[in-house]
Amino acid sequence: MVSAAIALAFLPLLVTLLLRYRHYVLLLYRAVLLRWLRDRLSGVPREQRAFQYVLAHAVPGDPRHVLLAFDQWGHRREHLSNLGPRKGRIVERLVQERAPRAVLELGTYCGYGTVLLALGLPPGARLYTVEADPQHAAVAEKVIRLAGFGEDTVELIVGPSEEVIPRLKEQHGLLRADFVLMDHWKRRYLRDLRLLETHDLLAPGATVLADNVIFPGAPHFLQYAKTCGRYRCKVHRTSLEYFRAIPDGIAELTYTGPR
Repeated sequence: MVSAAIALAFLPLLVTLLLRYRHYVLLLYRAVLLRWLRDRLSGVPREQRAFQYVLAHAVPGDPRHVLLAFDQWGHRREHLSNLGPRKGRIVERLVQERAPRAVLELGTYCGYGTVLLALGLPPGARLYTVEADPQHAAVAEKVIRLAGFGEDTVELIVGPSEEVIPRLKEQHGLLRADFVLMDHWKRRYLRDLRLLETHDLLAPGATVLADNVIFPGAPHFLQYAKTCGRYRCKVHRTSLEYFRAIPDGIAELTYTGPR
């Protein structure tokens, strides 16, 4: 009786918390629980399922249609850690404004951000994208080529970023990047930014974008960017991909050179 009374006493609090954080609960369900269940039942990874959907619904050679198919999957089927349409508009606008010649992406995942970046490149520009997971890279390769971008425009490099960054100059010919998009593990943002500095891979005035700096967050990265004296920094406030009720943001850094 006592235990039941205690449980009933906490019930209103539990209901209040569930209502307040219902969007995060839904994210947990779609991104973790539903993925786990469908992975087990189908034997096919979520990323491959998403690609099969894109392959069936997108027009080959049409980058925007490929992105639209991904967005339809993310809204209607399962959550994917893509940029999504709202953040995508921010990134696309900045790429068009800066017209970069050499672009580096850290975290290819399924290729959504890669296609978005390549879509806005000026003629003759080159995009280097780095993915640590070979299975994700295999999906991304097919997505990039489905969208119509060849190896002369997009080079996909498979390997951990901490190993790839030091050899970008010698092995891949990237002398300096004037536009960087970080969308891999958030705890690696700061480490990889400092690696780019150490290996002199940032051109003066380079733009560095970092996704998900509010949720799940990258506090140490933001603190460094704001206090190290090498960057001008601002955060574009938006929402988590495919979850408008969850606040998120993209950090925009402008590299002003070594101190």
